[in-house]
Amino acid sequence: MKTLKSSLIKHCLIIVFLFICGCDNAKEVTINDKLKVHAELIYLNEFDNDLEDWVIEQMAGGKAEINDGKLEITDVSGCTIWLKNQFEGPIMIEYDVLVIDQGGPQDRVSDLNCFWMAKDPKNMNNLFERSDERGGKFSNYDSLRLYYMGVGGHFNTKTRFRRYVGNGDRPLLPEHDLTSQEYLLTANKPYRIKIIAHNGYIQYYRNEQLLADFYDDEPYTSGHFGFRTVNNHMTVDNFKVYKLSN
Repeated sequence: MKTLKSSLIKHCLIIVFLFICGCDNAKEVTINDKLKVHAELIYLNEFDNDLEDWVIEQMAGGKAEINDGKLEITDVSGCTIWLKNQFEGPIMIEYDVLVIDQGGPQDRVSDLNCFWMAKDPKNMNNLFERSDERGGKFSNYDSLRLYYMGVGGHFNTKTRFRRYVGNGDRPLLPEHDLTSQEYLLTANKPYRIKIIAHNGYIQYYRNEQLLADFYDDEPYTSGHFGFRTVNNHMTVDNFKVYKLSN
């Protein structure tokens, strides 16, 4: 009887586990408070093993490594870490991040940034053709075509969203130039980032706080994602990409 009871309990636990995994792999997402779409997990990286899926472009003095099951970035002069996979929209990107201030030499609370839907107009089929030329220097990314979010830039005084055109232009609209404290960074506070690119709707959330909300008449619908920072110390975990569908 005990054996049968133990077997039933084990079987139930397996069912619960599979149900939880299934819920995480597929869920419903609401865009603009009214449009409900289906989200299906298509990529997961929990940074448990290595950085094989990533291309690191970093200036001298910095490092990016796996530490305690997380991506840890310690940067001096500039760093972009690209996911090798290219995704075509509509998609949603989620990840956990922490900007560290524990007295270390790079523990500057600033520049929780990222690129998405990135392509190089000079090499549309290979973003990494000029990877060595870029090398992590921020101005070297001006020629790319992408969306950019800079949270707590300029020594944690500005949060900005930009749409890079691909010819060096990266216009900044007044509504995307935020300076109030509520839009800036708090040291050692866990953040859950959510990025949506769905049929022209481009959104960036931080802990469900909408920081960027933009409708693009000519949206970028495919490209690469990259973490971006400078003179900063932070960790990243639980990186996920979802395919969105109606």
